[in-house]
Amino acid sequence: MHYLIFILLAPLLFLQGKRVKRSTPKLPEAAGPRVGRIGEGSELSLLVFGDSAAAGVGVEDQQQALIGVVTQALAHEYRIQWRLLAQSGYNTAQAMRMLQAEVASQSSLRFDVVVVSLGVNDVLSPLSAKRWIGQQKALVELLIAELGCQTLVLTRVPPMGDFPVLPQPLRWFLGRRSQEFNRHLEHFSKQEQRFTLLDFGHQLDAEAMAIDGFHPGELIYRDWGESAAKVVLLNNPKAN
Repeated sequence: MHYLIFILLAPLLFLQGKRVKRSTPKLPEAAGPRVGRIGEGSELSLLVFGDSAAAGVGVEDQQQALIGVVTQALAHEYRIQWRLLAQSGYNTAQAMRMLQAEVASQSSLRFDVVVVSLGVNDVLSPLSAKRWIGQQKALVELLIAELGCQTLVLTRVPPMGDFPVLPQPLRWFLGRRSQEFNRHLEHFSKQEQRFTLLDFGHQLDAEAMAIDGFHPGELIYRDWGESAAKVVLLNNPKAN
């Protein structure tokens, strides 16, 4: 039934998607350094990796974005060597190629903790949820086997059916797609114990989101980053 509805709505969904892309303001990635050191205590290396949300689109500075919130929340416990590797518009396959290029150019690249934000651009593509999970499995292996990650945090795809910028029925369709991707991701997380699956934290209402109605606002980044930091504090073996 849903497939039939999609076929009937496909021309309208296509037109709405083009209209949203054309009319939505294109926000820049958050300003600020993408590598640094902060804090006191046990040594800890941290990577925030992924798409535009990882890159801080929706806030002005990286201190307000995911990397800034996570590092500030952990700085009292660890001396953190951190890095941000993220690019707006990237889906999982593109992000993996970016990471593989970094690994190839730096054979000693290692991170104790990795926080991942990916999925929205995959939902926006024709990719099936089943194929996406295959990519997620490959990403988990890459991060653990190649980068030595000990604490891996994957973030659920945000509930795109709540994105205020999206008109109906496009909002309904992408909401169903994001739910499907998350169901597969949750099933994978029950089979695979080497990562923690995390929510964004705050409800994605218009007031909490960025002015484009598509990206996180400062409150969402704060809740998300503090939630990720709690996972690190609970699970990282280097905690005092």
